[in-house]
Amino acid sequence: MKATGVVRRVDDLGRIVIPKEIRRTLRIREGEPMEIFTDSGGSVIFKKYSPMGELTATAAPMAEALFKEAERPCIIFDRDGVVACGGVKAEGKSVSSEVEKLMESRRLYQGDAVPLWEGGPQADIIAPVIAGGDLAGCVALLSANGKGSPEDMRLAKMTAAFMAKQMED
Repeated sequence: MKATGVVRRVDDLGRIVIPKEIRRTLRIREGEPMEIFTDSGGSVIFKKYSPMGELTATAAPMAEALFKEAERPCIIFDRDGVVACGGVKAEGKSVSSEVEKLMESRRLYQGDAVPLWEGGPQADIIAPVIAGGDLAGCVALLSANGKGSPEDMRLAKMTAAFMAKQMED
């Protein structure tokens, strides 16, 4: 565990404020779900909760199937980073601010290729995964020669809908 040197008091409602600098660094957004862990030594650990992360066993074969059907690499992201990929190695990568903005628009994107992370590959189709009205992540098809086809868009949208359905069930 890394010490930050920041000390906060618990208020009368049991709340602790996470400093803005830490929220910004860890990309913790207002309303974001947090998991709480404790250990026998009295430590309390907050971890960002990702419902998409819980679906890795489902997302990995789905990404491989999408890769084979669309005949181009794909990556399934939660709101912060890679959950699964097909046809490309991308484990441990964080989502770029450009992709984050496209995800938050909650609309299917097809257009100029955008980098998926700093210095990484680019995608020209990004389909948001929206489960229970909440944005959970996206499905990105990496750029091919030219623009993606309408069929590629449908495949990405279908994959995103499937992932959303898995989270809702």
